[in-house]
Amino acid sequence: MNSWPKTNDAIGAVNRGDPCESGLCTLCRADCKGKCETWLSSLKGRKLLYPRDFGTITAGSSNTNHVGVSYNSLRINGYNYGAYGLPKGISSSEDDCIFPNVNTETSFGNKIKTKARVPIMTGALGSTFIAAKYWESFAIGAALVGYPIVVGENVVGIDKEAVIEKGKIKKAPELDRRIETFLRYYDGYGAIIVQLNVEDTRNGVAEYVIDKYGDKVIIELKWGQGAKDIGGEIQVTSLDYALFLKKRGYVVDPDPTLSEVQNAFKSGAIKSFARHSRLGYTSLKTHQEVEKSFMESVKYLRKIGYKRISLKTGSYGMQALAMSIKYASKAGLDLLTIDGSGGGTGMSPWNMMETWGVPSLLLHAKAYEYAKILEKKGEKIVDMAFAGGLAREDQIFKALALGAPYTKLICMGRALMIPAFLGSNIEGVINPARKKAVNGNWDALPATVKDFGMTSEEIFAGYYDVEKKVGKSEMKNIPFGAIAAWTLSDKLAAGLQQLMAGARKFTLPAISRNDIFSANRETEKETGITYITEYQDTAAKKILK
Repeated sequence: MNSWPKTNDAIGAVNRGDPCESGLCTLCRADCKGKCETWLSSLKGRKLLYPRDFGTITAGSSNTNHVGVSYNSLRINGYNYGAYGLPKGISSSEDDCIFPNVNTETSFGNKIKTKARVPIMTGALGSTFIAAKYWESFAIGAALVGYPIVVGENVVGIDKEAVIEKGKIKKAPELDRRIETFLRYYDGYGAIIVQLNVEDTRNGVAEYVIDKYGDKVIIELKWGQGAKDIGGEIQVTSLDYALFLKKRGYVVDPDPTLSEVQNAFKSGAIKSFARHSRLGYTSLKTHQEVEKSFMESVKYLRKIGYKRISLKTGSYGMQALAMSIKYASKAGLDLLTIDGSGGGTGMSPWNMMETWGVPSLLLHAKAYEYAKILEKKGEKIVDMAFAGGLAREDQIFKALALGAPYTKLICMGRALMIPAFLGSNIEGVINPARKKAVNGNWDALPATVKDFGMTSEEIFAGYYDVEKKVGKSEMKNIPFGAIAAWTLSDKLAAGLQQLMAGARKFTLPAISRNDIFSANRETEKETGITYITEYQDTAAKKILK
């Protein structure tokens, strides 16, 4: 039985399918007609911070039973006096210390600081076809808001139009489209990050990107992700395409070169093929060998010109976590993304995703513990991003506090994809000539959208904010999915501002582990976060005495 509620009557959210802790459905569909919290927030923005039907209702919390160890078993602290981390120009007066004055900007990096307007970034949007279909909305939304977006693995390898000769890319139109779409609206906030796996390294992706785009791009080494402990996958329904991918050097399952497989495909018994990437470091036997290989890779990337390098790791055990923090810090990397189990995927084996790896809260708590050990030895700790089943503003706050002061960003996968799906579906109805181009799935607006209006100006709470940023004449070039991404980001930022104001923290670096409680003893034991009634209990008794 699923432990997360399917409906939220207070804000009017309903999950189409089985919900996760993040509030997203387990199976998130591009053609969904609503209406989970993230879906609704992509239309109405900060309105979703409050209970619905003001003036005719009162509302009370239902979230007071915290069982087990997850982000739900952390609660956010608040204080009744003081103000900390005040932004420049903001005094400690009651007139200045209001939540809209909370600064949600963050930055990360070793020698070069990369800025973001909100402490979020996308997960790796790679070779899955859904990433390619909605890339304009993903990338333009990220650039307009000002948060990093990641081009995931295998984008060049699966591109039929890409030309690769002896490990050197001559032509990579899909990768170029991904990078240039973001850069078109990039204004100094956010970043475009390109990920490397085994096949990308062999195909010369790093060399191609640095030669063409220089330091406009951050390069990312990939060890893994929270959804799986094998390489990335996609499914293809064409035998010719499966053979093409096999020739490109990928693992394709079942093997399309076998006559019996081809016969099964032609008869309809087999309808698709899964393309897999390779595991890294399989020839290495010790962590010392891994460190040597990793450092050599970083050294090479710096030699060919990369000034900013990041690492993405998955929900492996404690040894791998320690290795990732130690090696990324030692190498002077700019960001380490730690992805716990409980997140999402484009297409991972389902039972693998359900059963493998370290759940996000446990992995992130250990990341803090290990970083602290290194810091006490005098080592400079790599900036971190936490990922794995995080979608709401309260989860952003909790994860930032859990990993403070090392965590600078919260990485979100499906949560930042939903606005693109929804906006594209709406655009395809309102502008039928654009339906194919934006991959719209609807023929008419559903009641869940018509409740808010019939035009883009009526439907999206963030429409005029985007118009103010880009200009009225440019709006014709902004996909509705990007407007939806802006609208969702505004809700997340406003909600985060409110939580931070309640904790009396007015800039992100001021957030600390003292700003969250453990709601049960097991969570306290696993995270090191003090149980609710014990935090400040000694100080409280001093007041009473």
